[in-house]
Amino acid sequence: MEKAKIPPVADTAGFQEARLTARESWRMFEIMAEFVEATERLSPIRPAVSVFGSARIGPDSPYYMLTEAIARQLSDAGFAVISGGGPGVMEAANKGAFFGQSPSVGLNIQLPHEQRANPYQDISQTFRHFFARKVMFVKFASAYVVMPGGFGTLDELMEALTLVQTGKTRRIPIILVHSAFWGGLIDWLRARLVEEGMVGPEDMDLLQVIDRPEDVVQAIFQHYETRGFEPSAQEREILLNL
Repeated sequence: MEKAKIPPVADTAGFQEARLTARESWRMFEIMAEFVEATERLSPIRPAVSVFGSARIGPDSPYYMLTEAIARQLSDAGFAVISGGGPGVMEAANKGAFFGQSPSVGLNIQLPHEQRANPYQDISQTFRHFFARKVMFVKFASAYVVMPGGFGTLDELMEALTLVQTGKTRRIPIILVHSAFWGGLIDWLRARLVEEGMVGPEDMDLLQVIDRPEDVVQAIFQHYETRGFEPSAQEREILLNL
């Protein structure tokens, strides 16, 4: 019986490369499905506020309790609250909203460690891709509330600032909560980025630093007092191309 011929090494490598390319192409459909499903589920929840902060704090942390108070006041004021759906500040945000009047939304991410879905979610959406999840945080938010946090929190903050500064999304309140935590960053932004011409002085107006929960809610209402929460036709076009 004749032995099966073993393909040359070059042919095997070519087959593997073609298979990887095919998998990469089909992955695009998975990403599209994430966008479609999330958009359909989140579209009805406006107005909403996205809340960010550390996953590594416990319920006994002052940041947790402050976040929960802010989220409860936002929820009772008519805002759905969107968080990353995990522990720490995310859980506090969802918990505050869960016991309030408006929906508590968790945009969960599949991670090798740290992320676990908290139980305080009226709407829970899980993503495999960070960038699809990040689009949803911005696309459906009327404001950003940024609590103390680490690299992920800073990533979300800088992403929001960049999108607003460059006009790739509509201008919304971006609120840093707890001046003792954020004061050093604000000082550095002014002393380095503004003074050295990396950003304009007017770009600092994109940020607000607030300490009290009621002032957070008031700042958001003040931003929209001369207009409604619904995006204008021009803003809808911007968000469509986000």
